[in-house]
Amino acid sequence: MLGNLIRDRGRPGRRGYTLPKLDVQKTDLEKVLPEGSLRREKPGLAEVDEPTVLRHYTNLSRENWGIDTNFYPLGSCTMKHNPRANEAAAAAPGFAGLHPSQPATQVQGALKVMHELQGFLAEISGLPAVSLQPMAGAQGELTSILMIKRYFEDGGDGERTTVLVPSTAHGTNPATASMAGFDSEEIGLDERGCVDVAELREKVDGTTAALMITNPNTCGVYERNIAEIADVLHEAGAFLYMDGANMNANVGRVRPADAGVDVMHFNLHKTFSTPHGGGGPGSGAIACSAVLAPFRPDPVVEKDRDGYALVRPGKTIGRVAGFHGNFGVILKAWNYIKMHGPELKENTDLAVLNANYVRARLKGTYRIPYEGPCKHEVVVQPPKGKKALDIAKGLIDHGFHPPTVYFPLVVKEAMLIEPTETESKETLDDFVGAMLELAEMGPEELEEAPTNAPTRRLDEARAARKLKARW
Repeated sequence: MLGNLIRDRGRPGRRGYTLPKLDVQKTDLEKVLPEGSLRREKPGLAEVDEPTVLRHYTNLSRENWGIDTNFYPLGSCTMKHNPRANEAAAAAPGFAGLHPSQPATQVQGALKVMHELQGFLAEISGLPAVSLQPMAGAQGELTSILMIKRYFEDGGDGERTTVLVPSTAHGTNPATASMAGFDSEEIGLDERGCVDVAELREKVDGTTAALMITNPNTCGVYERNIAEIADVLHEAGAFLYMDGANMNANVGRVRPADAGVDVMHFNLHKTFSTPHGGGGPGSGAIACSAVLAPFRPDPVVEKDRDGYALVRPGKTIGRVAGFHGNFGVILKAWNYIKMHGPELKENTDLAVLNANYVRARLKGTYRIPYEGPCKHEVVVQPPKGKKALDIAKGLIDHGFHPPTVYFPLVVKEAMLIEPTETESKETLDDFVGAMLELAEMGPEELEEAPTNAPTRRLDEARAARKLKARW
């Protein structure tokens, strides 16, 4: 039987290419290369034919899971279908062949795309100033908090040392505060899963620089008191930053600025459809109020009578990434918004409807920690006596990627499900059916799952302590 490694399938002299006959004089490499730099032995590469190469990598791809293979309800990650029209736009030679160091006169089309996207994001957020430079959501967070820090430094206010972070925050939020040089302090929740406003009032004072809030929060709950929260912060001279990771529940229905948000980031690669599984690519564009606009990263795109130009904001925090941001993701987001236009709010409605449908179907079998409708994602808990991890592993045997488990941290045995707007009712019914079936299985049987995956359940603690990164 042939081995799993491609080199096990090779044979000496076998190859999948044909080189043309040499049409120049052959060079004696020993005479032109530095001594000791010429390889004396063949490299240890597999000697295989083209069909073997294709089959090898195709079979490897079948062991991966992605949105193009099946339902991918990863909560807080918005793993939606990605229209191929966006990929075609990003691959167009006029865009794909550009170099970021080309002069502005040669890249007016690309700069127009960036300028228009800045305008789209300003309209969607209600905030007048935008930067497209951050390369990921976490970097968009950091950029926003660094702008707030620079604002206070510019005003000579050295007392602002604390950033408040709700217990429903993404894990990067307190890390961002720390990296920016602030202390982070946690704010608890009320019985509805929202920020405890009474506790917030007690903790906000002259040392508070900002509150970092996710809305809807990571429990899938809309922060009903968002405007009051903003008022509490503004009365103390502090800012309200909004983590935009969950904008899939807001676009076209809620403008964060109308609720008092001062600065926020977008995950363009989530809300506006670039595939982001596997760690990239990403774009964490930020939008902010006029007060914070001078502190945006360098550069932004502005338009004058001569065309589009890259401009350095007057009190910029400087660059947070190379060149002008992840242009491929920027281009896909621009294309996605242009395609949908005002109908973007229908995507929001469907995302919320799908999550509430899943919630309603699972309620009664799975525990729902918070009453009332959810937004674009729903957090559930397995029946008593069952573990979230076991249900997740069982879903693999049913052909579904598991949802996020054990997050948010404030819910024990949490399973965070985000169906997105791109899944059909039939797909959701199949998923719910699998969830209900797993809920009826005994704990011992569930602990054996998955049974039909390329690998069985791993000893995760041992794997982490004795990691083998090579085959």
